[in-house]
Amino acid sequence: QVQLVESGGGLVQAGGSLTLSCAASENILNNYRVGWFRQAPGKERQFVASIRVSSDSRDYRDWGGRFTIARDNAKNTVDLQMDSLKPEDTAVYYCAAGNSGPIRTIDGYQYWGQGTQVTVSS
Repeated sequence: QVQLVESGGGLVQAGGSLTLSCAASENILNNYRVGWFRQAPGKERQFVASIRVSSDSRDYRDWGGRFTIARDNAKNTVDLQMDSLKPEDTAVYYCAAGNSGPIRTIDGYQYWGQGTQVTVSS
């Protein structure tokens, strides 16, 4: 059974930084594409970034360089570093893993975590 567990969410002031972590098995990290999505209240789930660790291939929505996705080998996690946060970044952030389908849509991911709340105050 595939398990993805997010952590690191919380409350941060605008302009601040936060790092989210997605814990997964080595099998997932080595063989799947891992992505981050977010969903604000009343809005659709939105692609944030993804990484295929085996090829170090990364893809981002256009965040102006504020977000960085990377694997942490020591912790067996895929981390999302978020800088210069804005109130509009407030959302539940989800980690997902998949091996087929479009990279930037939810259809490209077969496994999902429970999500972690990020709230950015103005």
